[in-house]
Amino acid sequence: MKIVANIFIAIVAIEHLYILWIEMFAWTTVGKKTFRGFPPDLFEKTKTLAANQGLYNGFLAAGLIWSLCIEDPMWHLYVAVFFLTCVIVAGIYGGLTASRSIIYKQALPAFIALVSLHL
Repeated sequence: MKIVANIFIAIVAIEHLYILWIEMFAWTTVGKKTFRGFPPDLFEKTKTLAANQGLYNGFLAAGLIWSLCIEDPMWHLYVAVFFLTCVIVAGIYGGLTASRSIIYKQALPAFIALVSLHL
């Protein structure tokens, strides 16, 4: 089951690296196609804000990748649980304040990864 949990953790980490890339480097191009509900005239004005958000997503990805590199089973578990929980909280908050779909796109995969750690 450890392999399955690590695959789910890796998927969540890759998702957050992708979000980092959009928000930090492709906000005014790919961001416009991805976040269609956001007013088009605000992308250029919010470029710095989006980059800041992207940086935080990068920290989440880094923590999850770090958890995959830890050989000690207990520390791997502790670090993975911490960062997955951070993703879940961020996903729920985003789902409640921005778009409900964030719960399914961000929080749910992290929740599945978290549950798979305990199987």
